[in-house]
Amino acid sequence: MTSWLHRARAPRRPACLALAAACLWAGVAAAQPASSSSSSPAPSAGLALQVALDRAGFSPGAIDGAPGRNTRLAVQHFQEARALPVTGEVDDATRAALPAEPAVVPYTLTAEDLAGPFVARIPNDMMEKRTLEVLGYATPAEMLAERFHTTPQLLARLNPRLSWTAGTVVQVPNVTPFVVPATTETREVNPPEAAKVASVRVSRASGALVIRGTDDAILFAAPVTSGSKHDPLPLGTWKVTAVYLRPVFNYNPDLFWDADEAHARARIPAGPNNPVGLVWIDLDKEHYGLHGTPAPERIGVSQSHGCVRLTNWDAMRVAALVRTGTPVHFEP
Repeated sequence: MTSWLHRARAPRRPACLALAAACLWAGVAAAQPASSSSSSPAPSAGLALQVALDRAGFSPGAIDGAPGRNTRLAVQHFQEARALPVTGEVDDATRAALPAEPAVVPYTLTAEDLAGPFVARIPNDMMEKRTLEVLGYATPAEMLAERFHTTPQLLARLNPRLSWTAGTVVQVPNVTPFVVPATTETREVNPPEAAKVASVRVSRASGALVIRGTDDAILFAAPVTSGSKHDPLPLGTWKVTAVYLRPVFNYNPDLFWDADEAHARARIPAGPNNPVGLVWIDLDKEHYGLHGTPAPERIGVSQSHGCVRLTNWDAMRVAALVRTGTPVHFEP
């Protein structure tokens, strides 16, 4: 398998979602049930909006309770899919169309959750990374955050006095939990849902991936990081050739303009902190694919070495919708 490394540049702050959108959404947030723990704060309007979009299949990226550019994109795609005026603002019609389930739910930590193994230090240097057996999660908080499409910082805000012991009840975003692949393998490349898919489109300008069905309806949308000035997104139409779970990254410094001259080719072990995350969707353009990331909070606010990077959970959702031959359009 060939693959392509993506190293994040310094992130830019995404623009805040319009205040009016948050105000219009406040009614839904107020309707959410209180946390089961008296010490946990009630979910915010921004958190409720992001969870509702994620549940509807319009990913805001990492749920952080602070809607910005990625959330606005998700609102726009949701509005298009529901034949509503596409404004990116949460008006009454949009709010009524979004799922109204609770924004947070209780989750009980298990001994398995806390058993790890966790990697206390994830090195930045590729030559150091290759010495590890696995690039696993660094902490239980990182693991739990990824499972529920969020960040360790949001978990800390929702659970200000959290005890990391088995049996502790934790408040988490009410989304479909991300299940980490157990082994390195090639996934089925013709899953049942793929029959509904006509194409995958990645827009360089908007920073979004959109999957459309055979009826041209939007089936899924998510924010992406795609290319940079040094390694622009290769515009054109490509095709899916394979899907790899828990991919091993074959590092070749000759392919990177900014590689350390002292680096050599290396096999970088699999795991959620692998440079391409937990999913690699291979394309028929050599060295390029759609894949996960070890830094979900940077999706849409950093740069890559040409490929298309998503959160691990969004990459897995894409993997479940494509098959061998699915066209992938890289657009301006």
